[in-house]
Amino acid sequence: MKTINIKGREYITVNERLKYFRSEPTFDGWQIKESLVHIDDKEGVFKVVICDDKGVEIASAHSQEYRDSSYINKTSFVENGFTSALGRALGYLGVGIDTSIASANEVQNAVKNQSDEKLKTKDAKKWLTDAQFNATMKATKEQAEKVLAGFKMKKEYQEQIKQKFNI
Repeated sequence: MKTINIKGREYITVNERLKYFRSEPTFDGWQIKESLVHIDDKEGVFKVVICDDKGVEIASAHSQEYRDSSYINKTSFVENGFTSALGRALGYLGVGIDTSIASANEVQNAVKNQSDEKLKTKDAKKWLTDAQFNATMKATKEQAEKVLAGFKMKKEYQEQIKQKFNI
């Protein structure tokens, strides 16, 4: 199965897992059943069950998607939810899990969400005022380090603080 590289690890996409499942003689006559566990204006919880050729449940998985978690989810979060659940259910069958149960799409979303959180945190910082800068210049090195980590500031302020406290 084809893989894609995300942050130095190889992941198998859900479509590759599904192609393998559908083409492998071991799974002839097996069924994939989708169900909606919960849905509202903010999120959905999706379930996929894989049954053998006798209708016996062999694997199942859930996923949760938020409508506003990505640009694509604004219009396709139901599809993404079922795709994620399918990827996990196939993983529980042992299909495409050389490195991880998580699908490539799940990993990409997780990486993106981590980046988005970092941006939100960075943007949430308040700007250092002139008075705070002046007080920092009279503070301890430890306090100056906290100010550098906790505030957005003019580059000139940042350079002066780093220079004075040898940071």
